[in-house]
This record gives sequence, C-alpha cells and structure tokens, in this order.
Amino acid sequence: MRALLVTSVGVTCAAALTLPLAAPASSAPALSSASARPPSLTTEPRTDTSGTTDTSGTTAPDGAEPRAVKSAAEPAGSTQSLPLAPLAVPSNRVAGAPAVHGLPQRDARPFSLVGVVWDDAEAELHGTVQVRTRATGTTRWSDWQDVETHNADHAADLGSAEREGRTVRGATAPLWVGDSDGVEVRVRPESPATPESPATPEPPGSQDRVATPVPLPEGMRLELVDPGEDPAPEPARGAPANRAAVPAVFADTPPTAALPEVLTAEIAAASAVNAEVAELGATVIPALTQAETVESVNLAPGAKPYIGPRPKIVTRKGWGADEKLRERNFGYTKSVKAAFVHHSATGNNYTCKQAPSVLRSIYRYHVKSSGWRDFGYNFAVDKCGNIYEGRAGGVTKAVLGAHTLGFNTNTMGIAVLGSYGSTNPPAAAVTAVSKLTAWKLGLFGANPKGKVTLVSGGSNKYRKGVKVKMNVISGHRDGFATECPGARLYKKLGTARTSSAKLQGR
Repeated sequence: MRALLVTSVGVTCAAALTLPLAAPASSAPALSSASARPPSLTTEPRTDTSGTTDTSGTTAPDGAEPRAVKSAAEPAGSTQSLPLAPLAVPSNRVAGAPAVHGLPQRDARPFSLVGVVWDDAEAELHGTVQVRTRATGTTRWSDWQDVETHNADHAADLGSAEREGRTVRGATAPLWVGDSDGVEVRVRPESPATPESPATPEPPGSQDRVATPVPLPEGMRLELVDPGEDPAPEPARGAPANRAAVPAVFADTPPTAALPEVLTAEIAAASAVNAEVAELGATVIPALTQAETVESVNLAPGAKPYIGPRPKIVTRKGWGADEKLRERNFGYTKSVKAAFVHHSATGNNYTCKQAPSVLRSIYRYHVKSSGWRDFGYNFAVDKCGNIYEGRAGGVTKAVLGAHTLGFNTNTMGIAVLGSYGSTNPPAAAVTAVSKLTAWKLGLFGANPKGKVTLVSGGSNKYRKGVKVKMNVISGHRDGFATECPGARLYKKLGTARTSSAKLQGR
C-alpha cells in the first residue's frame, strides 16, 4: 500500500503534468473615454516595502542600501510603494469635512494589482478607497473602482509568531487591475454619524459644532504590484534537466538511505510535500481516482474511508511562486477540522490564464506589503475551477494559514479568486471547492456536512477563548464580522457541503 506522500510526490515525479500557463494577457477594467497622459512624475523615488529604492542614484530611506533597478519583464516581479497625502482642497468643500488623501494621476512602472497599506495593523480604515488606472502603453483610463477595505479580517491570529514577530501592516484587499502604467487613488474618510436628538436641549450654540471626522490610519501607502512573468513551460516528460532520474519510492525514503548523491542533500532539506515537489520541478500534483486515493491512506482494518478522490492541484512551482519571498520555516497545527471559504476580493476582471499572475501578485502583496510570512490562504480556486496550492508546507499537511483572524488554528482557508458580493460564483469554482474539501477534510476525518467546535483566538465577532460551534465548511463571515466571501458565494456553501460529503461517500 502506497504512503500518501508517494501519491503526492512520487506519482507526480513519474509523470508530471503541466497546465497551459500562458504569459498574462493585458487586461484593463471598463475604460472611460481617452484622456491625455499626465506629466511624468518619474523623478520621485519609488520604494518597495523593504525600504529600498528602485531608482538609481537616489538615497534609500532609513539608511538602506539602494538595490539595482530591475526590468519590469524580469520574472521575479516587483512592488512600488508610494506614500499618500492630502489632496488639494476643492473650492466647494464643506468646512469641517474630512480631508481626502490619495495621489493625483501619475505615471508608474508597469503593475497589475493595487492595494493600500498603513503602519498599524490594529488600526482600521474607516472610509472608502477608490482607484483608477491607465492601461499600459495607452491613454485610456479606467472608471473609478472600489477597493475593499476588509480591515484585518484576513490575518494571522493575535499573539501568534507571524503577528508579533514581524512588521505586519494594516491593509485593504488587493485589487487586480490588469497591465497598467498609470494610477490615481483617493481615500475618503467616513463622515461622523449624525447624533440623535438629545432628550434635553443642548446649550445655545452647541448645534453649530462640527463633529470630528474619523481619522485615517497613519502611514498610508499605495502598493503597485507587478507579478512578473509566468514560469517557463517544463521540458518534455522525463527527469528534470541536470538531475538523476527520481525513483518512485523517493517520497517515503528516509534521508539517511542510500540514494544518488545529487538527491541526498535535497531530501534532507525537504520537510514537506510542497518543498519536495518544488525541488523536483513538478508543476501539478495529478488527480487520483477514488480507489487510488483510498489506497494511498493507511486505514485501520475494517475502517470505512470517508475521503474524496484527490483533485488535480497546481503547485506553487506551477503558478510561479518565488520561494525566496516567504519565510523559510513552515507553521503547522494539529489537525484540519474545518475549512473557511473566502473570496479574494480582487475583482472578476481576470482570465483563467491570468490566474497564476493574480496569485503571484497576491502572494507578493501579502508578504512584501502586508508583512505576512507567506501567502495567506492554504489553497486558491479560480473561476474555471482550477485548484492551486497556497501557503507552503505541504498540501496534505495541517499548515497554519493567515486567512481567518481568530480561527486559523486547526482549519484551512480556501480563496475563490474574484469578488462575489453581487456576482454569482461560477459553478466550476463551487465544484472545485467541493472536490478540494472532500479530499483534504477527508484526510483528517472531517464530515463536510457536520459541525465542529472551534476555540476563538480573538476576533471582532468572538472574544479570545470562546468556544464556537460552526459548520465544517464555513464562510469567512462565520468567524469574523465581514462581507467575505461575498453574499452570492456564501449562499452556495450549502451546495458545496452536500457535494463534498457525497464525494466522500457519505
């Protein structure tokens, strides 16, 4: 009987499959009428979130050493981080109204995803964020688009090493805008609520007082993310270039066993499924039939295998994750008792061929802009139903994510790429969620139609230490007061639970 790791790695190595991941096509939001380019502002230094500039001959902030300028075409991608400031006061502005922050129209190096971050991860952005962008090489500007503020609902748990041991920032959701080279942004604070009429009359003149506006967070910056190029197609089937052929028993052979020298160091360093897959160059973990999936699990005699067939999963290697960005070590919990379904809130203006670019952009935004250790979600699903490995650490393992503040322990997060507050999720995406949960929850004995009791790590909905009974497949809003995963996707979770349980044979 094969070990589960063999099916995840050994089979993949024997016959690695590759999705047709094309270079990202140019994509722009609904375009307004053409307008002239604004004057170039390229003389202003543009810094990435590590505090170094990308303009030669400019002093890097905080004494950091400037790095060499990288071409936008290089595969690693890049981040431009631009400080926001109060915008010019319009002549018709009402006295005492909140000041609007942002950036006027300006040129930028090519980017495809935007978001706003600020210094204090605990501070909330009470207001609206809107951006408009210019398609690369044109004079066409998009309409204004809303950026979801989502105020810390996708994040590592309070008190966790990822939260306390890093410079974590507050952040909006990222928004995919397609290939762009111009941007304009405005952040409008919420106006204070009008107080109700008091029971007793106020002193004369008090009615003329203007309520204090809700302040915006300190240190707001606009993040412009270039995902870089898609990974090059793999060579024809066979052993990876310049490597020895990989034996089928590679995955469950201990590092001390006699193996070709070229592989020994790699096996010793690989501590999880995804690391081994990445070392071997596989881009896809192939699907297994129900029988093959059951065979891959060591069951007790007479035990009934409530586990769905393993779906095809595009690895981090497959979507082009730069493993140098993330923290080297992995974090794990004891089990996977539940799955939280999210939407990425990046908008629906992407093609499935662009999904790897969207993932690389979110990954860079999570790590470089928000300060997380890695991609926040354990898995992602695109509108065509393709499933992607998210946070590193092994697709079969209980990897600790940063997806549902307060409920990251013993759960997994699945992000459906897109925004589903007013748009129905594609049937293929809902089906993919069913397949993924039937398999992964089945590995840990969880019933997709069941209930589970989780202990809150602290959120705006449940205080720390509270025991909460939830569906095994829940929406993000079940653990945190948020719109995620969008009303339309949330309504489909009942269908996902039923289908997932059926795939498990329940």
